[in-house]
Amino acid sequence: MGNPVDQLVDLLDLEQIEVNIFRGRSPEESLQRVFGGQVAGQALIAAGRTVASDRPVHSLHAYFLRPGIPGVPIVYQVDRIRDGRSFTTRRVLGVQQGRTIFALTADFHLPEESPFTHQLPMAPVPQPEELPTALEEVGSVLGELPPFISRRQPFDIRYVERLRWTAEELAGVEPRSAVWLRTNGRLGDDQLVHACAVTYASDMTLLDAVRIPVEPLWGTRHFDMASLDHAMWFHRPFRADDWLLYQQESPVAIGGRGLARGQLFNRQGELVVSVMQEGLFRRIAD
Repeated sequence: MGNPVDQLVDLLDLEQIEVNIFRGRSPEESLQRVFGGQVAGQALIAAGRTVASDRPVHSLHAYFLRPGIPGVPIVYQVDRIRDGRSFTTRRVLGVQQGRTIFALTADFHLPEESPFTHQLPMAPVPQPEELPTALEEVGSVLGELPPFISRRQPFDIRYVERLRWTAEELAGVEPRSAVWLRTNGRLGDDQLVHACAVTYASDMTLLDAVRIPVEPLWGTRHFDMASLDHAMWFHRPFRADDWLLYQQESPVAIGGRGLARGQLFNRQGELVVSVMQEGLFRRIAD
């Protein structure tokens, strides 16, 4: 079906089966649940397809209610909550086999002039050309790549700091991570597709920040993690096929839940997207 980026675009290209009802594919995988970034990206596409193209998405808030079943289509039901002069709001439910597995509220905003602007600066980091790809770095140590790597193939991901593989390397490490990422090929000019591609990618590494102090990010896992909720704010236009720096940190992990937050910057140092996510983590039985 073409290269991985074409497959990602195809995955996000939903079938409209009624005015406010869309159906999305769910790839057959050996893993136990559908990837959360896929469901969030598809739901945002469903919402956006009911909104005028001059109103880009400015925020989304989502809850992962039940694990999705790989290989089974997901139906997205869009509720047109509000069509205001400046803001448009949509609520989307993802349904699989008659059960709601996902809920999203997305808001779209007609661009307007700002009376003032500010942002915190991007941290100084090596440029992506100076770093190995994640596949190169992981493959040089593990050889055989984990099965979930197929989810990452549409993206070129490069860790800013060298991956840690031993307990000695993990000692005293703060719950922070950063990656450069972009799609492994050019996308079109549909800004909604770029927003949905970054929504998909935002779920791939954010909870890494929660795990960093306790175990290597790749290889044998001792903790199972699942997304509970996910929120994003889109500040500026961007392209998912240009390099974005994704800075991530976990301010707290307690009670079986870990909170992570992230910021995506373009190469000019402009903050384009902010992200928050909470994940459930449990020890895997031996």
